[in-house]
Amino acid sequence: MNGFAGKYGPWAVVAGASEGIGAAFSTALAERGVNLILVARRSEPLAALADRLTVQTVPVVADLSTQDGLEAVYSAAEGRPVGMLVCNAAYAPVSPFLDLTPSKLSTLVDLNCRAPLLLARHFLPDMVARRAGGVIVMSSLAGMQGSPGLAAYAASKAFGAVLAESLWAELAGTGVDVVTCVAGAVSTPGYQESMSRPAPGTVDAQTVARTALGALGRGPRTVPGAMMRVSSVLMSRLLPRRTAIKLIGRASSGLAD
Repeated sequence: MNGFAGKYGPWAVVAGASEGIGAAFSTALAERGVNLILVARRSEPLAALADRLTVQTVPVVADLSTQDGLEAVYSAAEGRPVGMLVCNAAYAPVSPFLDLTPSKLSTLVDLNCRAPLLLARHFLPDMVARRAGGVIVMSSLAGMQGSPGLAAYAASKAFGAVLAESLWAELAGTGVDVVTCVAGAVSTPGYQESMSRPAPGTVDAQTVARTALGALGRGPRTVPGAMMRVSSVLMSRLLPRRTAIKLIGRASSGLAD
């Protein structure tokens, strides 16, 4: 098997696959001939997605914030060589930090940080042994600076980005590519519900998936959408830190509770 599926197949694990960015990744990988282990908490949209795809699929209904959920993924992947891991599942409560319960904060850390960490640790050794594979960790422009109203989520996205960039360097020369996709506003069902109108530069989920897959092997980080790339440079390099934090706080204030 040559081409994309030869390098990043024959199987991929897509975490958070049922809709939005995860569904876009699943569709794009299927179009490239990669079989899919689709992971999400909700069974109905997961089954509907699996039915639409033309490759072999294994739907896994699992909560990746729990150890049982992770074990369900490992079990589903047994005997199926996984050459691609997409870490897209995330919990993103929009709230002042002090309004979040310890339970919600624990769930956020377990899903946004612990899950990609342990999924990568589980699947990477076999990729390195085969000298082929890829890992994509979804991050967010919210994680590039302090983000009032999104403090815990933003911190978890910073964790994911730094993890991916570190693995990109550590695994150089092994045949395994790692990239973090730092997305801004993306038109997903959840985003549409939370915003009264799209933010400037909003991209669709298909653009995110296409950009991330195209960035494999090209560097440690990619930002989908021309306007969001400009915003990334502006926020992280050109503006004073306090100004960037205030601007992202104003942007997040438009999100629904």
